[in-house]
This record gives sequence, C-alpha cells and structure tokens, in this order.
Amino acid sequence: MYDLSPIAKSYVAKHIAAMRNPFTLLMSAVCIYAFLSLAPAAPGQTTDPAAKLQALSQELKLTPQQKMQMLPILKEEGPKLEAIKNNPSLPPMQKMEQLRAIHNESAPQFQKILSPVQYQQLQAIRQQEIQQAIARKRAGG
Repeated sequence: MYDLSPIAKSYVAKHIAAMRNPFTLLMSAVCIYAFLSLAPAAPGQTTDPAAKLQALSQELKLTPQQKMQMLPILKEEGPKLEAIKNNPSLPPMQKMEQLRAIHNESAPQFQKILSPVQYQQLQAIRQQEIQQAIARKRAGG
C-alpha cells in the first residue's frame, strides 16, 4: 500500500486555493453591486429637486422644517444650474463662475435656514458639485 496523504493534501490545498480566487472575485463583485445599488446618490448628481433635497437631507441631517424651507429654493435654482452645466459653448472657467454666482444668489436664504455647521457642509458639497460637473464635461460625459 502507498501512502497518498501528502499528495492528497497537496491536491486539496491547490483545489481550495484555485476555488478561493473566483469565489473571492464573485463575492467582491456582489458586495460592490449591492453597495452601489443601495448607496444614496450624491447631492450634486441629480437634477430632481426632491431627490437632491433627500440626498442633502441625509448629509446635512436636516429637520423636516428645514426640508420644507429648502425645497422651493432648490426648485428655483435647479433649471438654472442645469442650463449652465449642459451649455457646451461655455468654457469650464466660465461655467464655474456662473455656477458660483447662482449659488451666491441663494446663499443668504440657506444661511437663514441652516445652522453654521450645516451651511459650511453645504458650501463644501456645492464646491465639489461644481468640480465634478466640470470634470465630467472635460471627460466628454
């Protein structure tokens, strides 16, 4: 009789290692898909004022009263922002200036509604939104 245990152990170890890579890859893909499908949209990635408000509400931890006060402002500025973002004739620097001008128009209203910390967070979100919009247009998207 031959002792095949070292060979069998080697085969089993190779088989397990070979199965781990595809299994790990598959599980990683499933986790990434679940995260992307369940994660809320970033505030600047939506044109719908209600959806944008919902995303901002989560990030800024808005009260129901703050949400009600912010929705009309977002509805008013939304079409203006989209027109600038989608204007192919504007160079990126001009777009950034015009987006900031619209944000500056509504800034006093938001300062009255939000706490100082929330307002600072909103400013950071809006700056990021401007940079992402310009980056997408530069990339051809």
